[in-house]
Amino acid sequence: MKICVLPGDGIGPEIMAEAVRVLNALDLSFELEEALLGGCAVDATGSPYPEATQQLARAADAVLLGAVGGPQYDTLPREQRPERGLLGIRKDLGLFANLRPAILYPELANASTLKPEVVAGLDILIVRELTGDIYFGQPRGIREENGERIGFNTMIYSESEIRRILRVAFEAARKRSRKVCSVDKMNVLECTQLWRDVAIEVSKDYPDVDLSHMLVDNAAMQLVKNPKQFDVMVTGNMFGDILSDEASMLTGSIGMLPSASLDANNKGLYEPSHGSAPDIAGKGMANPLATILSAAMMLRYTFANEAAAIRIETAVKKVLAQGCRTGDIFESGMKKVGTSEMGDAVLAAL
Repeated sequence: MKICVLPGDGIGPEIMAEAVRVLNALDLSFELEEALLGGCAVDATGSPYPEATQQLARAADAVLLGAVGGPQYDTLPREQRPERGLLGIRKDLGLFANLRPAILYPELANASTLKPEVVAGLDILIVRELTGDIYFGQPRGIREENGERIGFNTMIYSESEIRRILRVAFEAARKRSRKVCSVDKMNVLECTQLWRDVAIEVSKDYPDVDLSHMLVDNAAMQLVKNPKQFDVMVTGNMFGDILSDEASMLTGSIGMLPSASLDANNKGLYEPSHGSAPDIAGKGMANPLATILSAAMMLRYTFANEAAAIRIETAVKKVLAQGCRTGDIFESGMKKVGTSEMGDAVLAAL
């Protein structure tokens, strides 16, 4: 099992170190090899997704990523910014399906900014299309017209792109509560009118799954008002980017949430939902649990090792039940720990 390890920037190397420790503790035959992506790659090679990383990522069975980015790169030309490396590897590997679970662990109910009764038992899976939409559409750019600058981007989806991500959502729903909510903005955007039309067509192949539709602005409100109404949510790249971050905060901390980005054959890139957190980088304060749980998702989806995935997830639940908390999820009466201490606790629970 070949895994390309990309620690990245900011807190990335710290949280990745703990995830690698957990993987090595499972006594499985992993072959892990590190490479550069993001700002560290720009510093070393001038490119956020250098050729050596491309070759390693293509040859690997899965990719495990920490985080990319930092304020020191904000003034670089757009093609050199760390985020271009992340977009580049997604496009290069054909990772079109992003799976982001938003699960509230019972021990963290008080960490959410919403009332515990609103979020208790929360378990949502957001399925986001990852390689299309306004992030990749052409034409795009900034031009001068009539003496002023005009910025423009293109929101575009083909029927086949919509159809394949809808199938991912319906298949996932079959393993859960058999409900899919498709999120669009069909009252304004023709692109998402097509999305809704295709969703209805695809749903005919899944008569055992209930399909509903929701406009994205209402979906954002409903996630805060009544989040437990959702099981699987499926939407496009831009809407999914926003809604998945919103959903993550229902759980108390984005530092708890993993994600998977998959191709058609379940080769995946696995990463925490949070960013590089440069303000705490190098201080040993970061929460490694989202990265550790991302490794569990990797075992489940790419390597089809459900038992090993459950071992990791069970260990994380045990650690939380024991009261171990990094700063982002700390509350009075709990034991405050750092990054490596949290890793130690998970290893002990394994």
